[in-house]
Amino acid sequence: MIVGVDVGTSVTKAQLIARDGRTTPAHEARSTVYTLPGNRVEQDMDEVIGTVVTVVRAAVADAAQLDPDEPIEALALTGQGDGLWLRDAQGRPVGRALSWMDGRAADVLDRWTADGITREVHRRTGSGMFPGAAAPLLAHLAEHEPERLAAADVAGYCVDTIAQRFTGERTVDASDASLPFLNVATRRYDEQALELCGLTRWRSLLAEPAPPGTLFGLLPKVAAELGLPAGLPVSAGPFDIPACGFGSGLSEAGQGNLIIGTTLACQVLSADPAPPGDEAAGMVLATPYPDRYLKVMPAMIGTAGLDWLLKMLGVRIEELDALLAQSPYGAGGVTALPFLSTSGERAPFVDARARGRLDGLSPLTGRADLVRALCESVAYSARHCLETLGVSAEVTACGGGARSGEWGRVFAGVLGRDLHVREDAVGIRGAARVAFTALGADAEVTGAPARTVRADPEAVEFYEAGYAAYLRALAAARESW
Repeated sequence: MIVGVDVGTSVTKAQLIARDGRTTPAHEARSTVYTLPGNRVEQDMDEVIGTVVTVVRAAVADAAQLDPDEPIEALALTGQGDGLWLRDAQGRPVGRALSWMDGRAADVLDRWTADGITREVHRRTGSGMFPGAAAPLLAHLAEHEPERLAAADVAGYCVDTIAQRFTGERTVDASDASLPFLNVATRRYDEQALELCGLTRWRSLLAEPAPPGTLFGLLPKVAAELGLPAGLPVSAGPFDIPACGFGSGLSEAGQGNLIIGTTLACQVLSADPAPPGDEAAGMVLATPYPDRYLKVMPAMIGTAGLDWLLKMLGVRIEELDALLAQSPYGAGGVTALPFLSTSGERAPFVDARARGRLDGLSPLTGRADLVRALCESVAYSARHCLETLGVSAEVTACGGGARSGEWGRVFAGVLGRDLHVREDAVGIRGAARVAFTALGADAEVTGAPARTVRADPEAVEFYEAGYAAYLRALAAARESW
């Protein structure tokens, strides 16, 4: 069995997973997200690592529930991507981690967009950039806080931060390294992309990507703290979006996966590393599997926007399905644009000025209409992303939003296809799948879909026209932002 860990933006989870896919209940610990003036969003690295220690210890104590005679074979890590986690040579933090939600580098991105730099980097590496990506954050610090970069030994991400503290290794998974400087076909950094961003001076801060199948050894002191044996193999990646893809069962080119979480992450498995779409948006990720790449559109909108609206309306999340059922297709004429992130949007287009809106309001509009309009707009964005990525086979869904039966029916209707929903430990299953492969173990951890949401023909017909109207409204809004 494997201890799987998923370090989310505010919640860290861990549980055991057996070779046949059985799991123990997940243990959770929360970490603080600091939202500060100037669109800054930060996290304390030591606090995040402390949550990992807490949940791993709790998960290890559950080993007898799966099989008291089977040993724990590895620790598999996954977690949030993007952002900037600066550390010294011992893995100690150089200031707080800059979250993927951070918007302080929006002006850098504006300059790069105007100068054509973002488009050229996208052409070379397949990665679009947004304010919370590592490149603009590095450039912002180089301009405003160069002493922080000078004090750092590595500019990395969440998962490799934990890996360094647990194993002593200065490393990065190729999925994290893909953003935005890696040539995913060669798995080497594109030096021209670094030069275009003015970051050649700081090239030494980038750890070299670990080859596929790499396992590290748990340090004795850390092992004792976790309740695990010293030297236990540690798998560090992929980060949470690709981990969810592989945990959902992606295995054939053309298959898609929709993560309805804080962000709306849409991804398609591909045999072609060419960038998706005509705009400098999205990303192409190296994966642990030969000649397979993930093309991803990680939209900033998702359950976070819905949480905001429900709070404004004084509605509990448990009431979501009932509210959606009260409003008809089209939400009584109310429509929405769902761009409710302070740092704008990053997929399938990039614009730090993107903002949400509600249209078609009248005295007859109720809370259910507002909620349905926003949920429909998120589904339209998902279709926009998946079509840009070129999905051509079945689509799976996971994440907190996928638990809603009514919202699932909206997604199925908008996408015009059945949706295969997976609910149980999807990111951890993906990390465990990679770790078992690295161990050379024969394991099937993805399991069957929890349920299949059928696309209702009437909904498909209605939403076809609704999607066209959404695209028109989006085009007009983009001109006004």
